[in-house]
Amino acid sequence: MVLEAKNINKHFHLPKDFHVLKDISFGVKQGEFASIMGKSGSGKSTLLYILSTMDTDYTGELYLNRQLITGKSHNELSRIRNKSIGFVFQFHYLLSEFSVLENVMLPAKKLAEKSLAEIEHDAHEKLSMLHIGHLAQQKASRISGGEKQRVAIARALINDPAILMGDEPTGNLDSHNSENVFNIFKRLKEEQGLSLLVVTHDEDFAKRTDRIIEMEDGKIIKH
Repeated sequence: MVLEAKNINKHFHLPKDFHVLKDISFGVKQGEFASIMGKSGSGKSTLLYILSTMDTDYTGELYLNRQLITGKSHNELSRIRNKSIGFVFQFHYLLSEFSVLENVMLPAKKLAEKSLAEIEHDAHEKLSMLHIGHLAQQKASRISGGEKQRVAIARALINDPAILMGDEPTGNLDSHNSENVFNIFKRLKEEQGLSLLVVTHDEDFAKRTDRIIEMEDGKIIKH
């Protein structure tokens, strides 16, 4: 198991107590491509933010690479997240005044485990793998929406994470670019054994993943 959640519960306390996640337990195996589906308000994104260690206000236990990460300090979690979890959002969150290459290099510079030359080399490799190597020196503001999402995926992969998580990563894209993103994810699973966990509303996308985890009213009803 790359990622395992055990008895995760979460409450929102304001304006009144609301039990948003109820006793969530499941895992994602090495090289598995899983999707999470459910109506708006079912708790999908809330769960993803807990699984990605961005939200620590919950009860239960979270394991990454069989290591308990619940209860670790803010600094430790920040490092774990940067090193072991790649994240792709619905919006790419690129820094528009930076080049494509600089955007991809950022998380590796923050981790500071490699020399600048090595990071730059890795960034070029990731861009080439996603067929956007020719855009390396372009300003991020000058490329298309589909290209921006691929740059965001390259950035998420720069530290060779154990798992790639996505929150509606195709939600902003047309069908052609959605298909592109799906194929990239599938290739990462098949060629690199990467584990992927993606929240999506897109049924066609979910149906082609290895497993659909269905949520309703803060519970997993099928996984």
